[in-house]
Amino acid sequence: MQKPIAIWLFICCSMVFIMVVVGGVTRLTESGLSIVEWQPVTGTLPPLSQGAWDELHQKYQETPQYQKINKGMSVDEFKGIFWWEYIHRVLGRLIGLVFFVPFVYFLVRRQIDKPLGIKLAGIFMLGGLQGFMGWYMVMSGLVDDPHVSQYRLTAHLGLAFVIYAAMFWVATGLLYDGRAAQPNNGEVLQGLRRFSIALSSLIFIMVLSGGLVAGIRAGLAYNTFPLMNGHFIPPEIFLLEPWYRNFFDNMATVQFDHRLIAWILAILVPVFWFKARKCRLSNSARLACNLLLIALVIQISLGIATLLLVVPLPLAAAHQGGAMVLFTAALWVNHKLR
Repeated sequence: MQKPIAIWLFICCSMVFIMVVVGGVTRLTESGLSIVEWQPVTGTLPPLSQGAWDELHQKYQETPQYQKINKGMSVDEFKGIFWWEYIHRVLGRLIGLVFFVPFVYFLVRRQIDKPLGIKLAGIFMLGGLQGFMGWYMVMSGLVDDPHVSQYRLTAHLGLAFVIYAAMFWVATGLLYDGRAAQPNNGEVLQGLRRFSIALSSLIFIMVLSGGLVAGIRAGLAYNTFPLMNGHFIPPEIFLLEPWYRNFFDNMATVQFDHRLIAWILAILVPVFWFKARKCRLSNSARLACNLLLIALVIQISLGIATLLLVVPLPLAAAHQGGAMVLFTAALWVNHKLR
């Protein structure tokens, strides 16, 4: 009776995937600061009258983002940024509901044992923390400098990936036994497994570096490839003092780090793929390794195109979604090599 639980968790994973993409669009359209209040319950319904729209618009006019960036924005223009943030918040509430109600149902039906129940309860608590983190991020932009903190943005993004990974891993474990190799393949498989864990960790780090790129809009600079305005290492890379600020606040350094991780993955993933071909794996494990390589090629291609075209919205959103596809492929490889 574990298959229905796995399907439910995969549905939640798909919703988190959509949530991440919508969150990326919300960020790219500067929509995240359009709703200036956190109303977990009463904020579920959108404005239903012109008077309600006027009231929300008036509250937005009092924010630093309106006064310093969007001065003179009309109600109709305000609606354009409001809806992205509204959809993002409603999706968050919907994910919580879709997770909580079946969780209680499966508990009442005694289809969840204690170890699984503890894992699922932990995921639910992470979801609650994510809701708070989202508002904590928005709060950082409701100040004199109307830009959300890149640190809080990156934490918000990273936590979304952690929640997704936890649900995906539990669901996959309920469906598959993880047997990847044929007999007499133990030592080789163990080395391949360690390699896959390292790749997954590096992909997650690249996701976090992408959060920093988005947080300080580093993608709008150095829109050349493979060099950064004629340099492999841009001369501005250590312009800020103290030196460690460059890794979080310097566009040149943040983008260089993101590129460097991509270059490392572009080398390591094919090496991993060749090693996997020499290992006697199950058909599903081999398929997972193939998909990891394909996902990386697509993701790097999307990243280059997004950079060269100066971050067009559709490509940038696809690049954010591609990061989760790549991360999913890495998780699946790890599970198949257990």
